[in-house]
Amino acid sequence: MPIDPICGMTVDPSSPLRYEHEGQTFYFCCESCRRKFVAQTSGLAPPPPPVAAPGTFYICPMCPGVRSPVPAACPVCGMALEPETLSADALEDDSELRDFTRRLVVAATCSIPLLVLAMGPMVGLPLPNVLRHGWGPWLQLALSAPVVLWCGAPLFARAARSILTARFNMFTLIGLGTGAAFLFSLVAVVMPQTIPASFHEHGQPPLYFESAAVIITLVLLGQVLELRARRKTGDAVRHLLALAPPTARRISDGQEIEIPLAEVHVGDSLRVRPGEKIPVDAQVIEGQSAVDESLVTGESMPVHKLVGAEVIGGTLNGQGTLVVRAERVGRDTLLAQIIQLVSQAQRSRAPIQSVADTVAGYFVPAVVSIALVTLLAWGFFGSQQPWATGLTCAVAVLIIACPCALGLATPMSIMVGVGRGAQAGILIRNAEVFERLETVDTFLVDKTGTLTAGRPRLQHVEAINGFSPDELLRLAAAAERGSEHPLAEAVLEGWAERSGGQACEPATEFQAEPGGGVQAIVAGRRVRVGTPEFCRETSLPTPAPSGGLVQLGLAPIARPTGDDLQWGPAPDNWQERGATVMFVAVDGQAAGWLAVVDPIKPEASAAVADLRSLGLRLIMLTGDNERTARSVGKELGIDLIEAGLKPHEKIGVVRREGKAGRKTVMAGDGVNDAPALAAADVGIAMGTGSDVAIESAGVTLVRGNPRGLVEAILLSRAVMRNIRQNLWFAFAYNALGIPLAAGVLAPLWGITLNPMIAAVAMSFSSVSVISNALRLRRLRF
Repeated sequence: MPIDPICGMTVDPSSPLRYEHEGQTFYFCCESCRRKFVAQTSGLAPPPPPVAAPGTFYICPMCPGVRSPVPAACPVCGMALEPETLSADALEDDSELRDFTRRLVVAATCSIPLLVLAMGPMVGLPLPNVLRHGWGPWLQLALSAPVVLWCGAPLFARAARSILTARFNMFTLIGLGTGAAFLFSLVAVVMPQTIPASFHEHGQPPLYFESAAVIITLVLLGQVLELRARRKTGDAVRHLLALAPPTARRISDGQEIEIPLAEVHVGDSLRVRPGEKIPVDAQVIEGQSAVDESLVTGESMPVHKLVGAEVIGGTLNGQGTLVVRAERVGRDTLLAQIIQLVSQAQRSRAPIQSVADTVAGYFVPAVVSIALVTLLAWGFFGSQQPWATGLTCAVAVLIIACPCALGLATPMSIMVGVGRGAQAGILIRNAEVFERLETVDTFLVDKTGTLTAGRPRLQHVEAINGFSPDELLRLAAAAERGSEHPLAEAVLEGWAERSGGQACEPATEFQAEPGGGVQAIVAGRRVRVGTPEFCRETSLPTPAPSGGLVQLGLAPIARPTGDDLQWGPAPDNWQERGATVMFVAVDGQAAGWLAVVDPIKPEASAAVADLRSLGLRLIMLTGDNERTARSVGKELGIDLIEAGLKPHEKIGVVRREGKAGRKTVMAGDGVNDAPALAAADVGIAMGTGSDVAIESAGVTLVRGNPRGLVEAILLSRAVMRNIRQNLWFAFAYNALGIPLAAGVLAPLWGITLNPMIAAVAMSFSSVSVISNALRLRRLRF
């Protein structure tokens, strides 16, 4: 069986989805994969990465490169591996959270009475002598054993693995600190005679059961908080997953069968009834309806869908019934791509995180050395109970130096930032994008589809020689009905808008002349729509203004005068503004003309102004002609314009700016933008654009709103600022806490730090970092 070169799925050799390339036939599971392959082999995008064998793989959220076909512990840090690809089942799988929560409950239940037994007398709490001296130590051992041996087992497993692999991390210190405290206390209870008298306090060896138990309890609390925070970052993905209906109604041999969504294949005909969700990305083949696409695109107005229109899986059908043909299913749908982007981004690491990881690698052995020096210094040079004090201070150093906050500083900010971006329709492909996007100074932006709507729209109808605007538009729309040209679609949509959805009159004898226009018989009248030369072949008489004018969205302009032997100055004015003018002749007589433009998106002007206010240098790149590009640039306030560019020429502009020492971001939506998107420091693709553009970019704007360009910059700056705050707090905490725990203040004021207090401070630092990162969820753009 042949293999799809894009996704790796097996394909039926009888499939019509195939492509000949360099004498070899390639087969594809869907049209989306075929288009991607054609684009890539044409040089418009980099070659696809190697495809893993089908199946679910598991990766470590903290260690890049760790990938396993089975769920297990990370061989580097010991953390539980997570599914590489997010799914509804994966998101709802909270087994690790439930396991740690159970361990936390047991640990807290045992640690509270243990804390009372050990610390009660110090705060004046009266306890019977049998609890203080007789059975008290054994009771402390009984209460602490389940906490250390069962509740803390995952922590010790991670610590052991980090030592075996020489990848020191926060669990290394946790294991060393709590293990030393528990083992020393165990020996003191079971074999007290082995403990030198110099270690005794009040005639008994000192016990640190409560320190070990409370430390593990607080670390478990931090782990539970982190796991809950990680689940919260998946809320946006859960919302997207919930958009897809669980079933679809497939039409087969005249019968309608309700099937699970996973059983829908490309080419299946599906019926979507009023009020139902569209099951997959598809094309309408029967019926018409208004579809609410706001959950995916953010647009509040329903979109009217006719035969041939594309519909997005998860969007809500209105009052009409549609029959659609599945075009993209499974992981090829827009929703699946969004989910995959968020999944990859939340598990990626920013370059700034490597700084924290490198520091942590040196930090752990340094702290262990400091703890050893502290123990020996107190043991040999201390005055009263030197070894007990030395062990206490050494354990306190191991605990307070635990780099929990350091390990959480970057990944927590990245995860929350990615989740916040997904809620705003900004999909970050990997964490490195945040750091790169923050430093850009030059913004290269495509015109069509990014700043403009990307599809022509009828803006003006000018009627002359006695024709009314409605009559002119009705005849032109009827003639254009047989054409598949985008300008014809603009005329038809303009007529539908003007007439309130009234159907066009039937036309006969339709003919199309490439580069010229179309002609047809409409209601017994010969109608020509196209260029002036195409219309002049009918020996047009001198036009005379009728006074008929319909304005669709723009201010009125001057009409041609009756003395004008040509079409008049008005069409030239529109052409100077970047419009395409279509002339109309009826029965050899000039009837008027239509102005069609690619309208600038409503949010584009404000977005350009905001980008300027952020200190960015703007350059508009377009394959359109110079006149149209200048017109759009003038309206938006963009001075630097590169027009008439081919795909390789757009790359040339990106590389030119890079060689000049500028950090570039490229925003676009088409296949022709894909090379430039990949070449820029950061590529931003409009979610309404092509699959190739989305695959080539580091950021995707689901809504296709130019405002998202500004929001992406603001999000990156907020995330990087948050990371620096977390790192500063973590380093400052350790720099201040270690000397205090080592007892440097003891010779002056007799101040030492109990390991339990050190554990509280350590956990407080981690909670502070998590809380600071979660502030990004409230970020307002």
